[in-house]
Amino acid sequence: FPDLQMEREADWKILIMSPVKKGSGRRESQLHGLLFMWNNLHQLGELFSPSTGFDLPSGVIKSPDVAWISNEANVGSDEEELFVKTVPDFIAEMRSSSDRLSKLQEKMEQVWMANGVRLAWLIDPYEETAYIYRQGQAPEIIKGFDDKSLSGEDLMPGFELPLKAMKRR
Repeated sequence: FPDLQMEREADWKILIMSPVKKGSGRRESQLHGLLFMWNNLHQLGELFSPSTGFDLPSGVIKSPDVAWISNEANVGSDEEELFVKTVPDFIAEMRSSSDRLSKLQEKMEQVWMANGVRLAWLIDPYEETAYIYRQGQAPEIIKGFDDKSLSGEDLMPGFELPLKAMKRR
């Protein structure tokens, strides 16, 4: 079914992903656009869209809302017409109105971090809370979006996401 957006679980269960609604689409686009401009300027890696499938070492195929792989990861070795087999260095997931926060937190820890993602953000515009995941650490929780930003840290130097851009309108 090449026209459907799907993800695969470790037990080979297939999940059909529904399109996002207006607010989620706007926030995803804003995040992707800011990261695109930063990456275009610095040329430190490759950026991938929310419809890109990542075939992870655990056997799952997932598509984060945004993914970035550093040049050091050598993603060029992947076949152009296959899912990406390189684990992203950075991913971000945006909570939508139909997502349960506990399921997203589980996905962040048991899928993305467990497979080797170095830095990950879970952004919840409904509670105005951001969760920062780093390898080997408990998530850092940022509450409130006014006058706060998330940093690409040493992984993506100079990248800042103003959380105000992720607020619900």
